[in-house]
Amino acid sequence: MTVLLFLCVLANSVAQEKVTLSGYVKDKATGEGLIGSSVSVQELPGTGVITNEYGFYSLTLPKGTYTIHYNYLGYVTSSRQLQLTGSQKLDMQLEQNNTTLQEVVVTSRKEDTNVKSMEMSTLKMQVAEIKNMPALLGEVDVIKAIQLMPGVQNAGEGTSGFYVRGGGADQNLILLDEAPVYNASHLMGFFSVFNADAIKDVQLYKGGIPAQHGGRLSSLLDIRMKEGNNQKMEVSGGIGTIASRLTVEAPIVKDKSSFILSGRRTYADMFFGLSSDEDIKGNDLYFYDLNAKVNYTLNEKNRLFVSGYFGRDVAATKEFMMNWGNATATVRWNHLFSDRLFSNTTFIFSDFDYALGSKEEESEFTWKSHIKDYGIKNDYTYFLNPKNQLRFGLHLTYHNFMPAEVKPGEKSYVNELKLNSTSALETALYLSNEHQITDKLTIDYGLRFSSFTNMGPGKVYLYDEDFETPIDTVNYSRFEKIKSYHGLEPRIAAKYELTDASAVKASYNRTLQYLHQVSNSTSAMPFDVWIPSSTYVKPQLADQVAVGYFRNFADNMFEGSVEVYYKWMDNQIDYKDYAEIFLNERLETELLRGTGEAYGAEFYLRKQKGLLTGWVSYTLSKTERTVPGINDGNAYAPRHDRRHSGNLVLNYSFSPSINLGANWTYSTGGAITMPVGRYEYNGKTYPVYSERNGYRLPAYHRLDLSATYEKPRNEFKKYSGSWTLSVYNAYARKNAFSIYFRESEDDKTKTEAVKTYLFGLLPSLTYNFKF
Repeated sequence: MTVLLFLCVLANSVAQEKVTLSGYVKDKATGEGLIGSSVSVQELPGTGVITNEYGFYSLTLPKGTYTIHYNYLGYVTSSRQLQLTGSQKLDMQLEQNNTTLQEVVVTSRKEDTNVKSMEMSTLKMQVAEIKNMPALLGEVDVIKAIQLMPGVQNAGEGTSGFYVRGGGADQNLILLDEAPVYNASHLMGFFSVFNADAIKDVQLYKGGIPAQHGGRLSSLLDIRMKEGNNQKMEVSGGIGTIASRLTVEAPIVKDKSSFILSGRRTYADMFFGLSSDEDIKGNDLYFYDLNAKVNYTLNEKNRLFVSGYFGRDVAATKEFMMNWGNATATVRWNHLFSDRLFSNTTFIFSDFDYALGSKEEESEFTWKSHIKDYGIKNDYTYFLNPKNQLRFGLHLTYHNFMPAEVKPGEKSYVNELKLNSTSALETALYLSNEHQITDKLTIDYGLRFSSFTNMGPGKVYLYDEDFETPIDTVNYSRFEKIKSYHGLEPRIAAKYELTDASAVKASYNRTLQYLHQVSNSTSAMPFDVWIPSSTYVKPQLADQVAVGYFRNFADNMFEGSVEVYYKWMDNQIDYKDYAEIFLNERLETELLRGTGEAYGAEFYLRKQKGLLTGWVSYTLSKTERTVPGINDGNAYAPRHDRRHSGNLVLNYSFSPSINLGANWTYSTGGAITMPVGRYEYNGKTYPVYSERNGYRLPAYHRLDLSATYEKPRNEFKKYSGSWTLSVYNAYARKNAFSIYFRESEDDKTKTEAVKTYLFGLLPSLTYNFKF
């Protein structure tokens, strides 16, 4: 790392014949940095740069006079003519375009990021767009919006889990201000933990994952919180069918420091006390979120961010209780070593825990579990010249795992139990370069080296040849190495511009995953357990290649893409038939390992300007697993395999005050195992099951609608309000949540299938306000 810094400083000193223009691109109204803004040079076609995660840019140019264009979708393009005789710092503030969309004149071709950027297999969503989409019970949900994109499958009716290009739900790395979120679900998966009022930027990488990110096989969902308005105080919120929200943001020192505080809580439990039924009174059922962030500009070269998230679900009756939640904290320090060398140092804490138990005296107990992370990231971006942008850094994460601890009450018959706790150290080094070789060809190549060490305290069982019965135990003391793994993860992506409006892109990436989620549920249950790679559980590995054609139409009004991908996966984990995974101290004996493959084609067409906006997508895909010991060693489909899936998302601005939205989604039913026969033994009837996941649930489809009325704004009044009516499942489709089998009441010799579903037609009303 020191050598790289030295080389960067040396390169800076020997290039004095050139000058550097650098600064930040911000929202004029709020002072927020604009991530992914384009900065281009009119006199040098093909020369430009994209702002980083903090809105920073740097351009090194020969001395001269230039016209610089600053552009960000949804904002008015700003241009400055500059005479660069020496290095110069220029911060640019862009205004949101508040005119009707037919009147917008696009003056910068850099809006064509679909074609011009290096990114492929990447989805970026504007929070304002997400808020205009119909929502379950009026709760705007980032993850449910992601599920409507090509290559992304949902985990089931109403749930917020998701699967990307055939990968498992635990193979998605979810980051909130760079801190990992291990369970992103509220209310057993029906809502996500992300309050859209506190979110600034949402980006999903399905492939071509940059070298600075790793730790999961399938995807990266990078979510950034707002920084807070540093120009004026704003208060916003909403009152909905099941929850209310309130957000306050304001400058601490104008143009220098600001904060944001955003909270959300459901209130079904508040009505329990009004019930005349004593069994309902005193019950608890709610969740809450709290997002907080402060930033402070120390000087031109240093800026500090402190952010946190705290959320919890609580469900309790007089006899039983359970609660679960996430807590994250991030401290980030931006530092400019020079006008071309940008660094960010991040300190991270993340904690996911759950507890459940019985309150009854004879069976009283409390069951607790958690996973905690303590980490540091040191990342650098070096803007070597307009054709080369280097990224390098070092990441360290200490994991602490407590799978389960059961403590009984004084008079309880429940036995005390504590499963083997352990810890691990995960490290990574990376280096990448985005290299513009010609005006048409750009390559981004990089290498990531990751390592993982499973450490004590802990114990490892030694087994007989059948891997069933332990014959000995090895105990390890605190921080003593149990098992280590490491590997290289190459990443490469290329873009070739065929014309100004079309490009071909390709990518390859290898990813390693050292943490594994143990779950026999497809929904985001809070009682899933994370375990580290260990003596018997090897890291998962995936190689993915993707090729795509990207094309824009009608002056960038429409953008389209077609991508095909193929993914190979190794050391995939599945479970033996009838596996016992809860409170199992020898969990490794229930796990089986094998290989997987996933391939498919994704079609995407988006209209991003005009009164009518939205997109249509279609995914044709197949996912298989081959695990010795399952399905006689033959390949089988995991439950989340979907051959066909399609989405239609529309938003229509009927007038400045009325906005209409519609989502329609369709997918092939999930794969399930069903009984195909039965036999009797000693007077009892037992089912005979098909091969693993040999049948399908019925196809899933649903239509959601919304209408928003916003009271016309008065320039003399600071207050504004809007009403949103949403209808979830507008034609009341009874989509199967699960199917179970029972003996027919009419004919005991027959078995009948029973479908369960969650929602019929479900309306909701929300009032939003801002002042």
